[in-house]
Amino acid sequence: MAVSLREYRARIRSVESTKKITRAMELIAASRIIKAQQRAQQAAPYARELTRAVSALVTYSNTDHPLTTEPEDPKRAAILIVTSDRGLAGAYSSSVLKEGERLAERLRGEGKQVVTYLTGRKGEAYYRFRGRDVAQSWAGFSDQPRYQNAKEIGEALIGAFTAEEGEPEQVDEVHLVYTQFRSMLVQEPHNLRMLPLEVVESDERPEKDDVLPLYEFEPSPAEVLDELLPRYVQSRIFFALLQASASELAARQKAMKSATDNAEELIKKYTRIANQARQAGITQEISEIVGGVNALADANAGGE
Repeated sequence: MAVSLREYRARIRSVESTKKITRAMELIAASRIIKAQQRAQQAAPYARELTRAVSALVTYSNTDHPLTTEPEDPKRAAILIVTSDRGLAGAYSSSVLKEGERLAERLRGEGKQVVTYLTGRKGEAYYRFRGRDVAQSWAGFSDQPRYQNAKEIGEALIGAFTAEEGEPEQVDEVHLVYTQFRSMLVQEPHNLRMLPLEVVESDERPEKDDVLPLYEFEPSPAEVLDELLPRYVQSRIFFALLQASASELAARQKAMKSATDNAEELIKKYTRIANQARQAGITQEISEIVGGVNALADANAGGE
């Protein structure tokens, strides 16, 4: 019984150590979520105004551009899947990877070959374990993305989309799969087609009384498109990275809080079992002492 009691006490110490770690990770994630939300909110006005400018240019000019031209027979589609660099975030990465799998199945059903691009070490590990090919991947910035990261990714995807037919990296479509941050409790996997360009309005729509701006394009709509469209694609990717960052931190905080609560329950359970084991041991020792005293008394009485 004493050995069992020592084992339970060792388990309690082990769970207490785990609880300290999960509690610290919960607090770190909570402290970073506010900053991640602020970065996403600060990026929203730029994305909104850039979307308006691109919408106006695409709507009111007859200029054709490689990024807005629908291919006649699309055969290859690229998918950029945004995952995390670290684990301990619940089902965050697995959810977005499942969304990517569903999109890939749909595209294959349409007769298209799927080319995968990844961000985050979790996505890299997922595809490497299954022996699947990845065109290109990026990692090391999932919780704190910078615009330079989005620019690098955007340039690679635009380069693949504008490549000549027959080149190894050439694709006809580019899709983006990431996690939208709805609230601290809700983060939803989402996918959208970026290329050929689909102008996506921001969630923050103008009020009824707002006057939409008038644009004058110089030197020409074609040259403005050459500058704006790559920036638009990069801004969409950057906004998705920021949304994914906030979602990852929220998922990690929720997962670590759940782990901390489970550790507390486990400590209570082991403490209760240890107390029962200690009480059982004491009861057995008392019984043995009483039995020995009675045996000794009986022996003395028989000798007399």
